[in-house]
Amino acid sequence: MSRQPLRLGLIYGSSRRGRFCDTIGQWAHSRIAHTRQFDIDIVDPQQIDLAALLHQEDCPARQALRRRLADADCFVLVTPEYNHGYTAAAKLIIDAAGREWAEKPIAFVSYGGISGGLRAIEQLRLVFAELHAIALRDSVSLANAWRAIDAEGRLMPGPETCQAMEVMIGQLQRWAGTLRQIRQVDAARASTQTR
Repeated sequence: MSRQPLRLGLIYGSSRRGRFCDTIGQWAHSRIAHTRQFDIDIVDPQQIDLAALLHQEDCPARQALRRRLADADCFVLVTPEYNHGYTAAAKLIIDAAGREWAEKPIAFVSYGGISGGLRAIEQLRLVFAELHAIALRDSVSLANAWRAIDAEGRLMPGPETCQAMEVMIGQLQRWAGTLRQIRQVDAARASTQTR
């Protein structure tokens, strides 16, 4: 296996002001970074021109986003659940690219009310299957996560949630390393065929 760190795109699935996504995303980032197995790129819709993605097919915002997604070996999407589904911001980011998602694993950290965002994850699995991405079975779901905030505003979930995160990260690392090797072999084969 390659010794080069795996490149992980940590995608924030909300663009709302005052979003709770920052709290969940920071927790996910700290847990992922603690493994020292990934170079993490935070893909934040608040830092992307979403209107350009919506209205312009080939704009600088789309080109920049596609480059970042292409550079990633794997993804974690932090998603709230809005009205039993995932967000418009996540949909815009997903649809801005195509082949950049292919043959790469994606894992989900969801949050919401009593369902913990599970309905959003189930919908996202269908979308990513169409893009030939590998949606991992293992995910992290935070029901009523705002109840697990400490005095400093940090997420402090219970041991079951932390264990679920460890399992998910382990699976993500395994799949990302394996699929990167496959993509490298395919790229080498394609370059020899074009000579």
